[in-house]
Amino acid sequence: MCGIVGMVGRGPVSQDIYDSLLLLQHRGQDSTGIATAESNGVFHLHKAQGMVREGFRTRDMRALLGEIGLGHVRYATKGLASSEEEAQPFYVNAPYGIVLVHNGNLTNTRELTDELFHKDRRHLNTSSDTELLVNVLANELQSTISGLELGPDEVFQAVARVHERVEGSYAAIALIAGYGLLAFRDPFGIRPLILGTRAAEGGGYEWLVASESLVMENAGFEIVRDVMPGEAVFIDIDGRLHTKQCAPDPQLVPCSFEYVYLARPDSVMNGISVYEARLRMGERLADTIAAHTPPGSIDVVMPIPESSRPAAMQVARKLGLEYREGFYKNRYIGRTFIMPGQAVRKKSVRQKLNAMSSEFKGKNVLLIDDSIVRGTTSKQIIQMARDAGALSVTFASAAPPVRYPHVYGINMPSRHELVAHGRTIPEIAAELGCDRLVYQEVDDLKAAILEGSDIQDLDMSCFDGRYVTGTVTEEYLDWVEAAQES
Repeated sequence: MCGIVGMVGRGPVSQDIYDSLLLLQHRGQDSTGIATAESNGVFHLHKAQGMVREGFRTRDMRALLGEIGLGHVRYATKGLASSEEEAQPFYVNAPYGIVLVHNGNLTNTRELTDELFHKDRRHLNTSSDTELLVNVLANELQSTISGLELGPDEVFQAVARVHERVEGSYAAIALIAGYGLLAFRDPFGIRPLILGTRAAEGGGYEWLVASESLVMENAGFEIVRDVMPGEAVFIDIDGRLHTKQCAPDPQLVPCSFEYVYLARPDSVMNGISVYEARLRMGERLADTIAAHTPPGSIDVVMPIPESSRPAAMQVARKLGLEYREGFYKNRYIGRTFIMPGQAVRKKSVRQKLNAMSSEFKGKNVLLIDDSIVRGTTSKQIIQMARDAGALSVTFASAAPPVRYPHVYGINMPSRHELVAHGRTIPEIAAELGCDRLVYQEVDDLKAAILEGSDIQDLDMSCFDGRYVTGTVTEEYLDWVEAAQES
């Protein structure tokens, strides 16, 4: 999971990109980067470890000249979170010069690495799949060029060849020096990408492409639409928009975990409000809780801040129970799920949350979380509730049990790390230390997200083990786990 943004403006774009990255900070906190391009094709690039406010100084921003640019916040799913070389954007100097950012995860990296070396004669300097992607794009652009100039048709032909070669999930934005901005999305639309526009002060239009719609709304852009699965969007340096479907059989199967946890609630993705989807998750979860808990066993409903709050409110409303806020959140600590490593994650939970004993003492509490992945955070939160005086703790997840690795851009690569893998629900409850444990049903989650939408399917692979691209094998999962552990 990462956050990406690209902009074609009528004036300097670096500040707009910086502001957009601040809004996408929840999608990645390992590193950040911005690249801009002047009309003469000269790139300016700065990237750094850590969060956006830490990574850019005034001198860095002043050096990011140009009316076209892109930015990235990283949450590492491939390679090392601590590696500065693997921070995005990535740059290749031919053809023309290309800078690219990417959100997602490629699943045929072994094959692509071999092809790029033996067939395309391209050198890779890191283990990042983003470097693979920019080199595949560069190679396919090179092969489509017949003259000196590059037009939309050649760009779209290159993207079509990228789709033929690359497997997995990818929403990407690239700058092509002297020509414009390119954005494209994998043929299943697993990771989000949204297009917006606004009228420029001096006339004409400015364009923005980003991972979430809240970026458009905050910057005064009108949302045009989602980039479609398999589609490429090319905005030339004069601000003209060109689009084309570049995949032969695209189908929209977005990632369900975007709606469960990853996206901000004030975003709309693929025409679905994240906030409203989470409310519906609570509606359906309430029915399951009622079916699996004895009457009178719950006095109060509490969310685990922040992403579970809409679901918890609906659970309390539907069950006729009191809704209370028992945990105070320190907003200056990052999201624990995307912390790089169990030791850091364990330490950060008590730094991030404080249980207020006045809300817990002598009560039978129902805690609602958006999901349970490794179980490390949940176990500590349950113990915090007990330490604060709770008589009993019922724990409920707005998502089903995470039993399978997620290979499309979320750091859930190893089955043995998942608390639900190979365990029954009573066994998970014993591991977490709660009195009762209730999970959302798989069908209920799917229905809650898709209600009122024309979308027919979701990627729910971490819940049901069905990998929508059809290219993920047991051998690949074993290889990913082995690579993660080495």
